[in-house]
Amino acid sequence: MSTALPPIRHGGNLLAAVRRYGRPAADWLDLSTGINPDAYPVPALPAQAWQRLPQDDDGLAELAAQACGAPQALPVAGSQAAIRMLPCLLRAGRVGIAALGYSEYAPAFAAAGHTVVPLDEADFAREDLANELDHLVVVNPNNPTARLLPPATLLRWHALLAARGGTLVVDEAFIDCMPASSVAAHCGEAGLVVLRSIGKFYGLAGIRCGFVLAQPELLDALRERLGHWTVSGPAREVARHVLTDRGWQQATRTRLCAAGPRLAALLGRRGFAPVMHPLFCWVPHADAARLHEALALHSVWTRLFDAAGGCPPSLRLGLPPDQPEAWQRLDAALAAVTA
Repeated sequence: MSTALPPIRHGGNLLAAVRRYGRPAADWLDLSTGINPDAYPVPALPAQAWQRLPQDDDGLAELAAQACGAPQALPVAGSQAAIRMLPCLLRAGRVGIAALGYSEYAPAFAAAGHTVVPLDEADFAREDLANELDHLVVVNPNNPTARLLPPATLLRWHALLAARGGTLVVDEAFIDCMPASSVAAHCGEAGLVVLRSIGKFYGLAGIRCGFVLAQPELLDALRERLGHWTVSGPAREVARHVLTDRGWQQATRTRLCAAGPRLAALLGRRGFAPVMHPLFCWVPHADAARLHEALALHSVWTRLFDAAGGCPPSLRLGLPPDQPEAWQRLDAALAAVTA
């Protein structure tokens, strides 16, 4: 296990590249997030979505629960809203969080009085991991390492934690490409919380809409803390579209499950050893910082990770848009920096 909390950092910071390198945003191939670059085509929204206060009883919660295969759901303003508030609702204790992963969890739990135990990647292969903790956070699949734990492992950890009054929090922001790996169906049980988002798979991170799946008592407490109108009317309207468009979902799942291997194969041809998720590839590399800089000089913006969690420095590359010129541009940049 590691000892230091990871700093809070995010991808999608293209304006930082614009300021640093002096090239306008339109000139960049931005691969710094794991967000679907070919987003859901949002239709024109009815006027009342903009004019009226959001209606918390508009059926979105029930629709989200059905779409996620969960007993019940609470719409929130993206997973971030829940991440900041959930630790305040859990009994203070030792909480395990990946040292190389989404960096918002550790400071949120620490601020709520929990003792954060940063975990190495190797720790997630330990059968006895939950024995040492009061709570455990698992991003599944993990961002950026693409580690995917089977539901049986998660449910076993949940049973151990819940028996002691603890909680397993599973962040499934990247699960939509492999829905069979979700544990959402078990969220009626005490001690299990699942977070879902429409930002990644649907490519709509900007509307800030996600869902908390948990037992009713916890959702009621979270709803009370967050208050009314946490999800805007336009976001709720868009969410209803994406959650019911099964044709787009299936076509996108098929396309992404081909695009991910395509990106991994491209990286492999250029001498890298990527770990693949359909929406991104993670590239551990001792010279990651130089590669990040070299790609930036070719106007390709990637996400750089420092060594953490028992892993070396690394890059994460999201998918290019589904356009031949975007893929050709990435290939040319990789060829140049590895020549």
